[in-house]
Amino acid sequence: MTQAPLLSVQNITAGYEGSIAIESVSLEVNSGEIVCLLGANGAGKSTTMSAITGLVKYSGSIVFADKKLDHLEAADRVALGISLSPEGRKVFPNLSVYENLLLGSFNKAARAQRRTKLEEVFGLFPRLAERRGQPSGLLSGGEQQMLAIARALMACPRLLLLDEPSLGLAPRVVSLMFDAIGRIAASGLSILLVEQNAHAAFSVASRGYLLSAGRVVHADSIDRLRDLDAVREAFLGKASESAITSGDPSDA
Repeated sequence: MTQAPLLSVQNITAGYEGSIAIESVSLEVNSGEIVCLLGANGAGKSTTMSAITGLVKYSGSIVFADKKLDHLEAADRVALGISLSPEGRKVFPNLSVYENLLLGSFNKAARAQRRTKLEEVFGLFPRLAERRGQPSGLLSGGEQQMLAIARALMACPRLLLLDEPSLGLAPRVVSLMFDAIGRIAASGLSILLVEQNAHAAFSVASRGYLLSAGRVVHADSIDRLRDLDAVREAFLGKASESAITSGDPSDA
């Protein structure tokens, strides 16, 4: 008997102020796997993530851990085990690293595990432990991205949503970030990854979906997606390949 996916998104349509951003999008994430969502700017990747987390209204159906989410508020979805590290990091700049992390564990189940989760995220990102009392607005871009992911992990999720974790980071820091994402996945956590850096995404994901103009146009294994002309031309050029193998190491 085939096990049901941890996350099942079926034919969701969503938009903003009367305009449609995504239409009839379907995708699945199984327990313990990393799935990437590729697409150019404006393709609908972040809107898909917002629908899953309950931050935007949608039609269609989303099921997580055999429970329909369609009428649940965002906070209730976090309590069920869905946590988002948003595009642009969105840390609270006037609060310390430690205070930002505590805000990630606001739901009841996560509060009971704060000490354990703090040890885990400080082990994953030792730089945050060194700067735990520092205002997060004074962190480098790479450190803020570490904090955004760590804050999402503080919610004790079963599914981690990562929205553009490499955005604006120096190439060496991108490599470090994806090494951490690989270690997170090795713990058994499921991950849905939105990423324009296909080389980085393909280094950790097993399957992927390609969005174009708000629709899923390809869904396949990473090996097969890598061979598609549309993916090779748009996302796998030499410039994007070099972006995770070289560059200025100062933005750590």
